[in-house]
Amino acid sequence: MESVISGAAIYLSVMVFTRITGRRTLAQTTVFDIVLLLLLAEAAQGFLLRDDPSFTNFAIVLATFGVIDVAMSYLKLNSQFAQALIDGAPTVLMRDGQVLEDRLRRVRVTKDDIIEAARMQHGVASWDEIDAAVLETGGGITIICKRR
Repeated sequence: MESVISGAAIYLSVMVFTRITGRRTLAQTTVFDIVLLLLLAEAAQGFLLRDDPSFTNFAIVLATFGVIDVAMSYLKLNSQFAQALIDGAPTVLMRDGQVLEDRLRRVRVTKDDIIEAARMQHGVASWDEIDAAVLETGGGITIICKRR
């Protein structure tokens, strides 16, 4: 019964944490969100497996992560330098209909990834219809079609 209560306490704590810190949708998840999730899982594991049976310690770790996460969000809002440092910057993969091969290699994206994004976003199946492609900070590829 103690494990059920502990599990419920962890679940409710993490649910409250996500509401307070304003988590986005999975599609908008950043690398830092994933790291935060892994750290929370590690902290919860210690509590659930009784390596550290104090819920207070877990709550302190959770609160610390929350404060740091919210502080990082405010830092990114107020500083473009901090935002670029933390989240990275978009990478132009294709400009004026020309694929930038060196950038594709650097970010490990293939031409197939670009044409797939073009098909999914605009129904485009031909390179002739694509003006630009940008790898966004979230990992998605934005396609800009040529004007018809």
